[in-house]
Amino acid sequence: MWGKESKVWSRFENRLLYTIERLGAGVLDPRYPEVREYLIQLYEKALLEWDLDGFKLDFVDAFRAEPRFPQNPAAPASVAVRPITAGEDGRDEQSIDKAVDRLLTDVMARLKALKPDILIEFRQSYVGPLMRKYGNMFRAGDCPYEFITNRVRTLDIRLLCGETAAHADMLMWHPDEPAEVVALQLINVLFSVPQISVLLDKIPAAHLEVVRYWLTFWRQQRDVLLDGTLMPSHPEVLYPTVSAATKQKHLIVSYLDNVLPIPASLPPELIIINGTLGQRLVLDVTEDSGPRQLHIYDCRGNSVEQRELTLSAGLHALTVPPAGLVTLHTH
Repeated sequence: MWGKESKVWSRFENRLLYTIERLGAGVLDPRYPEVREYLIQLYEKALLEWDLDGFKLDFVDAFRAEPRFPQNPAAPASVAVRPITAGEDGRDEQSIDKAVDRLLTDVMARLKALKPDILIEFRQSYVGPLMRKYGNMFRAGDCPYEFITNRVRTLDIRLLCGETAAHADMLMWHPDEPAEVVALQLINVLFSVPQISVLLDKIPAAHLEVVRYWLTFWRQQRDVLLDGTLMPSHPEVLYPTVSAATKQKHLIVSYLDNVLPIPASLPPELIIINGTLGQRLVLDVTEDSGPRQLHIYDCRGNSVEQRELTLSAGLHALTVPPAGLVTLHTH
């Protein structure tokens, strides 16, 4: 979008797809080569002058013939849509989609020429396999405070993005929340890159303890959380159980009070996280897995219980603190 108060508005006011009067802005038309070049030069200038690590390219979904959210017919008109006619002078593309492809392809190529490890982030709702061509980070759409929505959106991205990094929306919570609820904010985005959006020097000590513990856990287990074989279950009910596995680890997160199937041929390390405010995990063990060293932790990483547990076939009910976890290691 380009604001009417911008110094270069007059330069591009005839190179717009449409204007949105209530915002005092217009959406540039990427079918004009001078529009694409101007945008790319802006990014190059910012990268060189500020030595940025990367960019978040937002509102890519605004490149369309008409606004994404049409004005209510009963309300005063606030959107002026510029007619789209083939063969208009100065354009080198007739298709908006093809022009956006040229713009984003050239953005990535030109910025990588200046900084090979440049970071380019896109946000839902414009993420998917094709967008991997233009960027290397995808982020969940805005959902402050909503850890369930954050879970669903990050897992949706993970299922589409291949090896591209999937980022959660920024985590926020009220300072009066109990520590367990703070932990759930992090537990719900474990299979993505968490982003914290609270002032760490302002939150209660208990909250900081939770954040330190779960971020440390995430770093230690990122080999399975991000690079393991991801297995989210039942998207129709918001992924109540999610697991990931490598040859050495099998990690399960239960976001609902349900029975957790434990597969046969377990690796040496089994980690199960209680992603609820309840205190029960029920394991349905497929086949005998022998004795294991059980260790239960609360949401701050404090040790609650240690003992040996024989994982025989059948049901095993474990008492695990809210937002806590249990590890089961072979001897």
